[in-house]
Amino acid sequence: MNLLKTLAAISSMTMLSRVTGLLRESLFARAFGASEYTDAFNVAFRIPNLLRRMFAEGAFAQAFVPILADVKTQHGDQGTRPLIDSVATVLIWSTLLITIAGIISTPLLIKWVMDTSKQTPQAGQAAIFMTRVMFPYIICMAFVSLASGILNTWRQFKIPAFTPVLLNISFILASLFLAQRLEQPIYAMAFAVVVGGLLQVGIQIPSLMKIGMLPRISLNPIAALRDPGVHRMLKKMGPAVFAVSAAQISLLVNTGIASRLGAGSVSALTYADRLMEFPTAMLGVALGTILLPSLAKANTEGDAAEYSALLNWGLRLTFLLALPASVGLAALAEPMIATLFHYGAFNAKAIHAAAMPLMAYSAGLVGIILVKTLTPAFYARQDVRTPVRIAIGVLVAVQLMNLVFVPLLEGVAGLALSIGMGACLNAAVLYSMLRKRGIYVPQPGWLMFFAKLVIAVAVMGLIAWYGKSQFNWAALQAQPWLRAGALFAIVAGSAMAYFVVLFGLGFRFKDFKRSGR
Repeated sequence: MNLLKTLAAISSMTMLSRVTGLLRESLFARAFGASEYTDAFNVAFRIPNLLRRMFAEGAFAQAFVPILADVKTQHGDQGTRPLIDSVATVLIWSTLLITIAGIISTPLLIKWVMDTSKQTPQAGQAAIFMTRVMFPYIICMAFVSLASGILNTWRQFKIPAFTPVLLNISFILASLFLAQRLEQPIYAMAFAVVVGGLLQVGIQIPSLMKIGMLPRISLNPIAALRDPGVHRMLKKMGPAVFAVSAAQISLLVNTGIASRLGAGSVSALTYADRLMEFPTAMLGVALGTILLPSLAKANTEGDAAEYSALLNWGLRLTFLLALPASVGLAALAEPMIATLFHYGAFNAKAIHAAAMPLMAYSAGLVGIILVKTLTPAFYARQDVRTPVRIAIGVLVAVQLMNLVFVPLLEGVAGLALSIGMGACLNAAVLYSMLRKRGIYVPQPGWLMFFAKLVIAVAVMGLIAWYGKSQFNWAALQAQPWLRAGALFAIVAGSAMAYFVVLFGLGFRFKDFKRSGR
């Protein structure tokens, strides 16, 4: 399997997801702007989304995929089937119970996350209603995560990568056709989340049937809990919950802080976060997706050289693509926010409010993506304790940084900077542990590699900064196509300059080809 070709395929699907995601956010901004009701929706969505990432996706995938790859390598497809059925039964039943408990306790959760004293009673009630509507989303995402883990282990990467597009389409259709028909328009977005979750479940089923691995969910979860593979997974998943949830809890705490910084602050942070997710998903998530099963296979076969070579390839690609993305986001934060969101209820003041946290986020983009590249190196060895300890330390560090950065930057930009710097700290410690334990041995040429990258990024950054300074981006609201064309030309020109300089310095496409077994 050509890993670079696979990465390109996943990234293209992810790009489609992010493009539709940006369209969804642009329509959302145009319809609702940045207000207490958009804050209420963002707070409401983050609660089930946090649980989804903690239990259904992050922690589950990190515990399940290495064990699934191990069982598949040792026992073949038929020997893997009982594990899949048992895990599916336990996962679906547990998320069902969590959903019921969450719906009942929603008012308490909202009070914990959101400063309701600074919101109108109507906004607080809207947050409670939307949270309850969206809680079942985690059941859908539990099944999607299970299906994605199975398909990725069978080297079927495209459908899992495409799946998020369906949630974006649901959002887009709801904002265009449903919102204006409801007494409270923002409720349309909550309904869209549930519909999007069901669509994501539906698209996975044919692919699972094709490889003969559609899970059979039992009505007896107690019997499924007795499966030895489930015991192994739960043993690994417990610490993994802490590892994955550390960043999410930090984000949730930051949401609470942002809600105290004035109306629209949560939304400004959310718009910046959406743009940050574009390079993070296209590179970080895609790399982690293909590295985890390949690393797990190399670990099962005891091939330390292959293990280290896979990591070296992933790290070089991360720096090659994440470093220019970081500089580009910092230089073009205001043009991007204006071009994508400055319509309808989203005014010029909101451009500046969202651009500041985006610039702050960009300082930590490389660290955010490195974490997604490095953590699979631990999970593939079924070592979840090391990332847990590091993540908990980073969680504390992020909150300490908030004490400094929030007053210093006077707003949500300080929160974004804390998250980014925390990710850089996390990546640095993960890397040092891999080196200390001899798991990763860098291949030669890194110093010259970095020197060439710095030259190319400097040229790219100067071009992006100069291009940005030639326009008044807020004033171009009346000429949206001109504004979009100008941004596209600057981005294209900067990217072309970056790769032309790299080519002149000796970089070649073939140098980054990599095969996986």
